Amino acid sequence: MARVGGLTEPIVDHETEGLDMARPRRVNRAGLKRLARRCLVVAAVLVAIPIVLTFLYLPSFVHPISTLMVKDLATFSGYDRRWVSIDDVSPVLANSVIMSEDGQFCFHRGVDLGELRGVVDDALAGEATRGASTITMQTVKNLFLWSRPLGSVRKVVELPLAVYFDAVMSKRRIMEIYLNIAEWGPGIYGIEAAAQHHFGVSAKRLSRRQAALLAVSLPNPIARNPAKPGPGLRRLASLIERRAGRSGAYVGCLD
Repeated sequence: MARVGGLTEPIVDHETEGLDMARPRRVNRAGLKRLARRCLVVAAVLVAIPIVLTFLYLPSFVHPISTLMVKDLATFSGYDRRWVSIDDVSPVLANSVIMSEDGQFCFHRGVDLGELRGVVDDALAGEATRGASTITMQTVKNLFLWSRPLGSVRKVVELPLAVYFDAVMSKRRIMEIYLNIAEWGPGIYGIEAAAQHHFGVSAKRLSRRQAALLAVSLPNPIARNPAKPGPGLRRLASLIERRAGRSGAYVGCLD
């Protein structure tokens, strides 16, 4: 303090004041760096999880569950899923699913580039886009990702993950996992539970018609009931039934 004209006046150290003003900025920068490092660690962990789990899911005795099944467990909703080997699934069911969901399943490498280019062209032209998800893409989405919200962000992650999954897994194993985690109604997961719930038979004893009805219900299993199909669903099932009967080389990778 300094006395000037009988008044007490503080002495301001301008150098110290400048340092004090600069210190919070340094602290903020340090905090941002720590936050960035933590975000990178979290991102690395999220990337590593599907990479590691893919290898863990290779053996046939491992029975993966989907993120929707995890959600049902977390919310105490419960679900019905009975794992079944692909050898115990009616071949016509797998054929029907391929012809309905992904006709190029046996030939692409996780992503159908032709379909994807068509979607991009439609989007650029301002037209309504069609679905381009392959069975492999749907499998990795069900295993590792989410449905809503941020569907566009999910797609960006889904594409490279599907290519990786297809490179590591055999087509037969991909189909086996998909058929056992696909949703076929509220709380109904996997083809064995679906066959029993909708038709009262095992997956191995599904008829051609039943298989086609189950296949065409996959895009919207909550709204589409294969046991009580409307006229539109019956027409789609008839089309898939005919295609499955002539599938030939399109399903050769499952032999």
